[in-house]
Amino acid sequence: MSASFELTDPDRVTVGAVGVPGARTFYLQARQGDRLVTLKLEKQQVAGICELLGELLADLPTPTTVPSAPDLEEPALAEWVVGGVQLAFDTSLDRVVLLAEEALAAGSDDEGAIGRLAFTREQAAALVARGEALVEAGRPPCPLCGHPLDPEGHSCPKTNGHRAPTP
Repeated sequence: MSASFELTDPDRVTVGAVGVPGARTFYLQARQGDRLVTLKLEKQQVAGICELLGELLADLPTPTTVPSAPDLEEPALAEWVVGGVQLAFDTSLDRVVLLAEEALAAGSDDEGAIGRLAFTREQAAALVARGEALVEAGRPPCPLCGHPLDPEGHSCPKTNGHRAPTP
């Protein structure tokens, strides 16, 4: 069973990727004091978190300064894989709250770990900017089907096998 955690005032929160486009591994990482937490995500989860954080921040006062989100601390060793994510804003603390739930194997009787991060609007804005840049730096989407294009092209379902689009 993986360990749950709660970081109520992290010094740093970031997302990052290791590897080349098409073979990258995505991570969410936070540090509070000497406690470093690294969780593995899918690219779509990073995109979704950034989209939802952007919507959440649009309804809040604009942060006075938006620092750059830091790089991942290496080596990026995931404590567990994220299955589900929930976002909220705690007005009493003026913090964005991210709740991550561990992905479990189908039919598992284990109780998955839960991670709770409460971070500033400035950290959230920096995370959005970094996450969007990471997602955009990946393989371009096929103009026909939207699936990622490999440098050699791909077998596009919209072409019925007649031709493969190339980047």
